[in-house]
Amino acid sequence: MELINRFCNSFLFWAAWIIIPVLMEIVPSVGSVFVLIKKHIFRRKIVKPAIDPEISLIVPIYNSMDTLEQCIRSIDESDYPDEKIRIFLVNNQGQDDSFQVFCECQQKYPQLRMQWLNAKQGKSKALNLALFNSEGKYIIHIDSDGLLERSAIRNMVYRFEDDQSIECMTGVILTDPKQVQQYPPVMPRILRKIEFMEYAQAFLAGRNYAAEVNAVYTLSGAFSAFRKSAVLKSQLYNTDTICEDTQITFQMKYLQNTKVGICEDAIFFVDPIEDMNRLYTQRQRWQRGSLEVSHLFLKDKLKAGKMFTNVGVRTLLYDHTFAFPRMIWYLALICLLCMNYSFAQIGYSTLFLYGLYVLIGVFYYISTVGFLKGFKEIRRYYAKQWYVIPLLPFFNLMVFFMRFAGVINSINTDSAWKTKNFTQERESFVKTVQDDFGILTGFFGKIRDFVNNKE
Repeated sequence: MELINRFCNSFLFWAAWIIIPVLMEIVPSVGSVFVLIKKHIFRRKIVKPAIDPEISLIVPIYNSMDTLEQCIRSIDESDYPDEKIRIFLVNNQGQDDSFQVFCECQQKYPQLRMQWLNAKQGKSKALNLALFNSEGKYIIHIDSDGLLERSAIRNMVYRFEDDQSIECMTGVILTDPKQVQQYPPVMPRILRKIEFMEYAQAFLAGRNYAAEVNAVYTLSGAFSAFRKSAVLKSQLYNTDTICEDTQITFQMKYLQNTKVGICEDAIFFVDPIEDMNRLYTQRQRWQRGSLEVSHLFLKDKLKAGKMFTNVGVRTLLYDHTFAFPRMIWYLALICLLCMNYSFAQIGYSTLFLYGLYVLIGVFYYISTVGFLKGFKEIRRYYAKQWYVIPLLPFFNLMVFFMRFAGVINSINTDSAWKTKNFTQERESFVKTVQDDFGILTGFFGKIRDFVNNKE
């Protein structure tokens, strides 16, 4: 009997503590590494088309005066022919001097064909307006606060020309290494380096694998491209969600049954996250938007068996449904101690799990270095950040709690681009606790006064 009890206790311990994350995260990650290695080894060289097709480049503008000029300069420095690019800069009711910057750029870069459009409030409305005015065979969207790598447009267009089955693609988003290095040493810079590594592995490993099995969950809103013939058949960008990039992705996948790909050698640089408040609101916004889009497209497909065949259902279950048992799993340490598990058992199992996460990070690191082969400077910088890999599990844990807060905050609340940041949430929590304790203190005070008066 004692032997049976030990077995049951041991099995329950490892099931609660190890099996869930292993099955949901580590096993798929290991599988993805082998697919990525295979894809890298058998990568086919893309042939240059006989004629460079004309494209429309759409740049939504909202209070972008500080970054717009460098964004336009990166387009000008692109190795894709200027005469083949039509640029639409769409202002969605910004209040700064972005238009003045545009006028100055017309003088600095006269060879670029640029047109200014005014749209109603909202990025989706700006994108839709530009789509109606677009020309050319392909449509590429980029954000106004980022920079195109010199060959990004050419590589993306040539990938379209080479593979006629792809109707839309996401580019690779990386934080700008030069800006990362401008942050103060130690913690501020390390946090941005972790973010750089996270983006690189998410796109060059995660989405590369997803594209290989036609399971890309969302096109990047910062840099994505479409065949014009395909996107104009869609319902265009939805104006009722804060995650318009995921919504258009779901349209292409589930309404048009088209292939969504990634161009791993088309890179777009964005600014590093400014602070924890921006990181907190960003990840919450992604989570809320994902819930909204899933409700629009997946409410009739939410069946357990679908999680193995439908990437939308699988992602929804993992990010949202399994978020609650994962939350309990993270907080189970106290319970395990109360169940007579030793500190050694808990410590060794946690270290074992941590080691597996680090190992996966190493595999992703190796495959990402391979995909950056054509970008020597970026590859060199990425390779030097190997010491950040052991910190990624802690960063991902922190991000999980931020995304989990997004799930909680999305309950019975309307969609909004602006949400409370971390500081505001903390102040609100402290005030709520103080108010609640104030009520309890007042209640007990009244009882004490009543008892004293009665005596």
